[in-house]
Amino acid sequence: MASYFDEHDCEPSAPEREARTNILLEIARWVRGAGRWTPGELRSLFISVDFEDLGLGVDWDHHLPPPAAKTAVESLPRTVMRGCRSELKCPVCLLEFEEEETAIEMPCHHFFHSNCILPWLSKTNSCPLCRHELPTDDDTYEEHKRDKARKQQEKHRLESLHGAMYT
Repeated sequence: MASYFDEHDCEPSAPEREARTNILLEIARWVRGAGRWTPGELRSLFISVDFEDLGLGVDWDHHLPPPAAKTAVESLPRTVMRGCRSELKCPVCLLEFEEEETAIEMPCHHFFHSNCILPWLSKTNSCPLCRHELPTDDDTYEEHKRDKARKQQEKHRLESLHGAMYT
């Protein structure tokens, strides 16, 4: 007796594709039923959904980070450029700062004209020179950063352990 897949000349689907299909079928049932699910049922469905597995999550390693948090941008220090500091150039527009001009100082100690850095920070959260990151208001990106830091620490600990074993 031939198997179902041999009989129909097809292959079984991959588990991740099957999970995607099941979730999409559940959503289709809800839509077809004119949205008769309670908010609690919908919430539990979407909590159980792993959007990364569905290919719907953002791959932050290949996308521009989100904008800097407004509170972080507003709290950046403003510095009056005096003396030798006034000889510095804004890395964005490459113009020298004028004496007594106010510049925005990033946490990495790079100075920028406000009309140069503020549009940049409204698009992404990092310094244009060194990529030092400011906090964002995007929870998924912040979680990605924490996960990346944890993985980096774990890798460092494993390398240290490996190095200690062979010295």
